Amino acid sequence: MIDIKKLTTQDSDFQQQLGALLAWDASSDMAVVDTVRAILADVKDRGNEAVLEYSRRFDRVEATSMADLELPIARAEQALASIPSEQRDALEAAAGRVRAYHEHQKQDSWTYTEADGTVLGQQVTPLDRAGLYVPGGKAAYPSSVLMNAIPAKVAGVSELIMVVPTPNGEVNDLVLAAAAISGVDRIFAIGGAQAVAALAYGTESIPQVDKIVGPGNIYVATAKGMVFGAVGIDMIAGPSEILVVCDGQTDPEWIAMDLFSQAEHDEDAQSILISQDSAFLQEVEVAIQRLLPTMERAGIIETSLSDRAALIQVKDLGEAVEVVNFIAPEHLELSVEDPMTMAKKVKHAGAIFMGRYTAEALGDYCAGPNHVLPTSRTSRFSSPLGVYDFQKRSSLIQVSEQGAQTMGRLASVLARGEGLTAHARSAEFRLKDLL
Repeated sequence: MIDIKKLTTQDSDFQQQLGALLAWDASSDMAVVDTVRAILADVKDRGNEAVLEYSRRFDRVEATSMADLELPIARAEQALASIPSEQRDALEAAAGRVRAYHEHQKQDSWTYTEADGTVLGQQVTPLDRAGLYVPGGKAAYPSSVLMNAIPAKVAGVSELIMVVPTPNGEVNDLVLAAAAISGVDRIFAIGGAQAVAALAYGTESIPQVDKIVGPGNIYVATAKGMVFGAVGIDMIAGPSEILVVCDGQTDPEWIAMDLFSQAEHDEDAQSILISQDSAFLQEVEVAIQRLLPTMERAGIIETSLSDRAALIQVKDLGEAVEVVNFIAPEHLELSVEDPMTMAKKVKHAGAIFMGRYTAEALGDYCAGPNHVLPTSRTSRFSSPLGVYDFQKRSSLIQVSEQGAQTMGRLASVLARGEGLTAHARSAEFRLKDLL
């Protein structure tokens, strides 16, 4: 029997209990930090030689040159042609949906002209080059390739470089097929902190990128945090999360399986159910106990639910929204009668899945919106990965002669107030009548 935490907003210490449940320490231990720092410095200093050395040591690949570690795009296209047609069709259909959704996110440049002829605006340009980290080996995450690569290509990124570890030379054809569908330009069979370092600093064979995206283990996440500043990164993601709000009218087994869908990621994943119906919460718990033995990853699910899950009773659905906004979940399912009305009251969530038929798993693979989402309450201030993450904005300012007279005087007053006389005189020199 799984012992799942039961909370109710009527408890005097509910807020403290909830805070303790949500607490997550994303920091790396010092051994990991020291190891990663050394690898980053080594790759920055020795380039290809260091990457080859770490790949042989950690991934047990036989490589004497970087040419041995670059997978030609033809190899990805071959993988696409060789995988079962059912998988190929599913990948292509999912990619089409992801691409169609992200096309709506593209931002265009704009300008406007003021009465005195001054032109102001914003110029939007794509990143030149982006790096995509994809977990490799026995793990197969083609969906991660689609979700990270397609927005970059929709944004207009000229060169997208994918790195994927191939322990013992094991190459995953599904991942390569997804790369071919997504338009990845170059693929290197490297992983770990050394791959992050190669993308961040560049080597003789791997050009430096402008931004690194994609999930990885603790060494990859630590490396991404350390290279931020030299390059951009998407985010430092914590364990996967799902928060389900249900009014008690959805099949309890559906809800139980939705909770499982995140719990099976790893032992630290978090699954929470909120309802005003105490009897329904009990029904879901019964369904959990009944369905768990049928799951292939039962051990992981059990640990996740025992350590980090909760069934929370609220007085009504209005209070449920208040709890949702505090939790600020990565994935939020609104399994209620009128989900759109409730969604409009939600301020903080990575992705909102509305209605009884909208399983969160659909968003992971094929709905269209991105599945790279803020975790650990960071949806309070951040958003899903999207086209905008691969675009930059430059301000446009063209001041007319008449505008220089007005703004020059304003700038002069403010600059002299700050004691920056060169700023003031730079503006004053353009005045027809000096102050």
